[in-house]
Amino acid sequence: MRQASVERKTKETSIKVTVNLDGSGQYAVTTGIGFLDHMLEQLSRHSLMDLKVEATGDIHIDFHHTTEDVAICIGEAVAKALGDRKGISRYGSASIPMDETLTEVAIDLSNRPYLIWKVAFTKPKLGEMDTELFKEWFQAFAQAAGATLHVWNKYGENNHHIVESCYKGLARALRQAAEIDTRKADAVPSTKGVLGGSL
Repeated sequence: MRQASVERKTKETSIKVTVNLDGSGQYAVTTGIGFLDHMLEQLSRHSLMDLKVEATGDIHIDFHHTTEDVAICIGEAVAKALGDRKGISRYGSASIPMDETLTEVAIDLSNRPYLIWKVAFTKPKLGEMDTELFKEWFQAFAQAAGATLHVWNKYGENNHHIVESCYKGLARALRQAAEIDTRKADAVPSTKGVLGGSL
């Protein structure tokens, strides 16, 4: 089992995260932000990554620090669980329809972090959560996980559907990319023999 735990404590947040990349999509998530909890549950369920998140933060100010730091911890835990990334499929992609919405997500677990975010919202908030924080979450996750991540909402009207399709797309793409390729389970998927650094 590829498992890892990460703890992060600052003056703004206190977070514990555990992931199991070879799980069955079991989750226990408490961040104090209901909508974020819902998205992380989707991430776990559709990636089949077991995910435990215990987070407290200064949400009396706003949700920014908790949202970003949770993403950092999940990304770091994923990177730690991947280890030297030997044997992984490396690339994954998903096209996720949700009613009127369609979002495409592609990921490369290259150990070179980069985010392309082509997602626009028509409302500043979903519930109590600022919609601008979703880009911050995906940026922090990509950076900490060492992932090149492209998220493109091709069309959609309902903001809830748009953001949920982004998380489900990440889940499905991550699941594909993190899977062990049984034909090359003993090798890092790069002609360099290592992932990261220059192209």
